Amino acid sequence: MNEVLTFLQDCGTFFISTVEGNQPKVRPFGFVMEHNGKLCFATSNQKPVYAQLKANPNTEICAATKDGRWLRLSGKTVFCTTKEAKAQALELMPMLKHMYSVDDEIFEIFYLENGIANFYSMSGENKTVTL
Repeated sequence: MNEVLTFLQDCGTFFISTVEGNQPKVRPFGFVMEHNGKLCFATSNQKPVYAQLKANPNTEICAATKDGRWLRLSGKTVFCTTKEAKAQALELMPMLKHMYSVDDEIFEIFYLENGIANFYSMSGENKTVTL
């Protein structure tokens, strides 16, 4: 998990895919943290991504580096929102405080259950890690 966390943090921006009906949807994310042994992400329950993840929790994340390495992470979304998780997220990324608070009802934390991370490179290297 630490290898995946570090890769995503180093990329800064990564992309999360969902499905709405039969249409794929992809959007940039930039927040990731380790919480209670899980690789966690954050969103608002007012955004379409939340509704899409609730309707179909299967998702995939993709991130790439400038040196030709990339990561594909897939799994099933599980929401694990608690005040403790929100507080940790707000501490790690203070800019989130402009949008969310520990006590609000819109800030959501989630992780990918049964996550599988595939690392690749342009040189043909690949490695699979199970979370």
